[in-house]
Amino acid sequence: MSSPTSHADLSTASLPRHRLTLMVYVAAIFTSALLLFSVQPLFTKMVLPRLGGSPAVWSVAMVFFQSLLLGGYAYAHVLMRLRSRIIPVIVHLLLLLGAFLTLPLSIAAGFGTPPERGYEFWLLGLFTVSIGLPFFALAANNPLLQAWFVRTGHPDGRDPYFLYAASNIGSFLALLSYPVLFEPTLTLRLQNLVWCGGYALLIVLIIGCGRLMLSAPASAAAQDAADERSPSPSWAIWARWVFLAAVPSGLLISVTAHISTDVAAAPLLWVLPLSLYLLTWVLVFQSRPLLPHKWMLALQPLAIAGVIVLLAYGGEQNLLLTLGGHQLCFFIIAMACHGELARTRPAAVHLTSFYVALSFGGMVGGLFAGLIAPYSFSWIAEYPILLALAALCRPATTEAYPALARWYWLVLAALAAALIVPLFAGGRPFEVIESDRVSVVAGVALLGVMVAVLLRASRWKLAATMALALLLVRAYPAEQGRLETVRSFFGVHKILTTADGQFRVLMHGTTIHGAQRLMTNDGRAVTGRPEPITYYHADGGIGRGIAALRARNNGPLKVAVIGLGSGSLTCAAEPGEDWTFFEIDQSMVDTARDPKYFSYVQQCMPKLRPVIGDARLTFAKEPDGVYDLVIVDAYSSDAIPIHLATQEAMAIYKAKLAPQGAVLMHVSNRHLELTSVVVGIADANGLTSWVFSEDSGRDADYIFSTTVVISAREAADVGGIARSDFWTLTKADRAQRVWTDDYSNIIGAVWRRLRDGDS
Repeated sequence: MSSPTSHADLSTASLPRHRLTLMVYVAAIFTSALLLFSVQPLFTKMVLPRLGGSPAVWSVAMVFFQSLLLGGYAYAHVLMRLRSRIIPVIVHLLLLLGAFLTLPLSIAAGFGTPPERGYEFWLLGLFTVSIGLPFFALAANNPLLQAWFVRTGHPDGRDPYFLYAASNIGSFLALLSYPVLFEPTLTLRLQNLVWCGGYALLIVLIIGCGRLMLSAPASAAAQDAADERSPSPSWAIWARWVFLAAVPSGLLISVTAHISTDVAAAPLLWVLPLSLYLLTWVLVFQSRPLLPHKWMLALQPLAIAGVIVLLAYGGEQNLLLTLGGHQLCFFIIAMACHGELARTRPAAVHLTSFYVALSFGGMVGGLFAGLIAPYSFSWIAEYPILLALAALCRPATTEAYPALARWYWLVLAALAAALIVPLFAGGRPFEVIESDRVSVVAGVALLGVMVAVLLRASRWKLAATMALALLLVRAYPAEQGRLETVRSFFGVHKILTTADGQFRVLMHGTTIHGAQRLMTNDGRAVTGRPEPITYYHADGGIGRGIAALRARNNGPLKVAVIGLGSGSLTCAAEPGEDWTFFEIDQSMVDTARDPKYFSYVQQCMPKLRPVIGDARLTFAKEPDGVYDLVIVDAYSSDAIPIHLATQEAMAIYKAKLAPQGAVLMHVSNRHLELTSVVVGIADANGLTSWVFSEDSGRDADYIFSTTVVISAREAADVGGIARSDFWTLTKADRAQRVWTDDYSNIIGAVWRRLRDGDS
């Protein structure tokens, strides 16, 4: 008589154990890689460029991502509650096959033109109709794979959460490899074909996984039924999971918005925080975490304090330190939150419910930071709010000195009153605070760290202390001058009046997009018609280009300008000339028109009626052959709307030119080398290009160096530019691939800037 065989032994003997683990592991990685790859081409190539490169597009994409994950996880949860083993497999395979029939990926009909308002909901609709069904099917794969793995009776099925780490490895690798490997080497069409092939291969893997689950022995099914009788997590635990997932999800969007708006709006900057976010999921759900959870909990208060100090300091003087600091602190905070989720994860039988809570929390955090906050705040207030809430993600503790800790609320209230009441009593804070803002804010933040570490105080005390420090950051402005903010879907624009009162400056992130002199050096107010400065001064590339075309035309010009900014170029127009401005952001138009900010429009073009919308679409509707000069100056901070710098875009500009017209493109950029891009797209359209690039040496007077490319059919069309020492006739680099609507290479442009040493 044979001895009884254990459940683990039976499953090991009855199933190809290593093949099963490998197949499920590969399918989990492959699924998440396809999830990221489904969004990236649509996002970076088809949608983001048409909305001015706005970071908010990425935020809306994350809301879509989290919402569809919730839908997929909920579908998997319902499906796995069925007693039948074969029905979930058949239903899911039918869903995958139905989604496959909707491929290849493309922008759905009816979504070609963005609306003038309500971009967020237009985008959500576009993503849903374009990739909603295949994305939904992919989103359900990972919880289903893990639930199927549990039902096979595999020994590792008791704790299958290592597969969640595997799925995030797939997302992590896909995120990093797309801009480095796929975007520079493959056209959009080829990317789509590769993705469709990958989707078909995944269906084969899912069929294999389903077959192995169905072939599991009867004893595994009996054990599965026994596990289902274990108690379900309470609503309080489920709500805690939602909160722990919501805070880092919202922080991901808000820290990205902060570093791409207030620190350095460099291209592809959103990839770095998202990579760290995905990496935290990989690390905390490992069978043996590389970074112990207790370490992350110990470091979390210091990380929150670190962000507060960085917010108070500003950090434009040391961009690498500031960018690295924000992201390192975000990583630690997310590790602590996600580590709590891993620590409190339920038994395997309840994993689909757990994943529903995670995805619901992710969606809530995304909705708050991506959709609600931009409409509620004129600045990125969601960042400090979520930082304070992050302190509440800590587990409950027993205070080390309860008798001492109970007095803490009184001490904190007195400290808050001493620091804030003077603001309302006398209209100005204490001079010592105003002169040493960073030290005061850092002192309060470090108090919170000491309270958390030495007293082991409750998470509520830590959250309240950090909230006070964050309030002081906002209450005591930096010494750079008076700052106002205007927020729209396209980002946060800052209007700064310098401390000496001489200039008013328009900024997006750390990039200046226009300025106006308010006072002379001897303190007298500037009156009358304002003189364009920054990149638009008369001796710069744009000013010289306009003057040369005016001289060649020997009369008034008809000009199209893509991008309004502060309205500086309205004062470059002369009487009798016809200038039309194209602008995507209505809030930018409102700012330029408001004389309390800038008076260019009021003084020089009070009847300005700009064309609102994506310039690639609105300008294409203009009549052909009418413009003497087309000026393209639409770059948002140091990011660029790629679709305005392609061969097809230049073909549109060329079609609108009068017989002797020219296209002038402003390509000054700290992070991207765009001169060769513009020369290349001009050459592809049969145009010859001249480049102006000169250091003004007058930055203190807000007169900046500019790099400009002017392109025309013949040398005679640009007048004196063809003979000027300030302009260089430049040929296209035949070794460099021309940017088209189907191909662009941001990494290459970044590399050329670094290589040339001009960053």
